[in-house]
Amino acid sequence: MGSAKDGTGHWWAQRVSAVALVPLSLWFLIALLTSKSLDYGAVRAWFARPFDGFLAALTLAVLAYHSYLGTVVVVEDYVHAAGAKLASLLALRFLHILAGGAAIFAILHLTIGTMGP
Repeated sequence: MGSAKDGTGHWWAQRVSAVALVPLSLWFLIALLTSKSLDYGAVRAWFARPFDGFLAALTLAVLAYHSYLGTVVVVEDYVHAAGAKLASLLALRFLHILAGGAAIFAILHLTIGTMGP
């Protein structure tokens, strides 16, 4: 567990999110490569399909979480001043939540916009 007695959970979360990203990334890559068109209308229709919209949102959520876990390790290892470390960790958490939330909101906006009048 290391000297802080806290690293095992973080280590496992990072590994599990990495493993989850493998099939999600393959799905995304295959979907892009097999798409006949990547214009706005085609992408909007793709996200409007419930299964594809769900997998896209899940991919972005797992990607944001995995990125957060990785950047936290960098800050914890290389930022030594307590105040700077705390500020950096808070900024990372807020930025990753903001980025992940914005990405999922964009998918929902495309999907709801497709279902609207």
